[in-house]
Amino acid sequence: QVQLVESGGGLVQAGGSLRLSCAASGRTFSTYAMGWFRQAPGKEREFVAAISWSGGRRSHADSVKGRFTISRDNAKNTVYLQMNSLKPEDTAVYYCAAKQGSYSGAYYTRGSDYEYWGQGTQVTVSS
Repeated sequence: QVQLVESGGGLVQAGGSLRLSCAASGRTFSTYAMGWFRQAPGKEREFVAAISWSGGRRSHADSVKGRFTISRDNAKNTVYLQMNSLKPEDTAVYYCAAKQGSYSGAYYTRGSDYEYWGQGTQVTVSS
């Protein structure tokens, strides 16, 4: 069982930055691939970024590529999402998710692949 708790959301002006954190419980965090997803009001949940358990492989959605960066610190059982150059369209509830990786380089971009989800943190970007 893995429990995930996100933090770091808030209100920021367009062009600003935020860093989201997702703290995971459990001793096997280092074998879990992690992902970030977001859901805006009235929209479907969408993939934002994913990282393999080793941290060696990552993927970012085209909409955030070059602005957002996913990273992880297995010693701290934490995954991060650094968000720069924020836009109003980035406004959403952001969720982190975990899935037991099939190998060290595996990452997953579909929400349906993930086994555990956090409660979400609100990010609001004003224009």
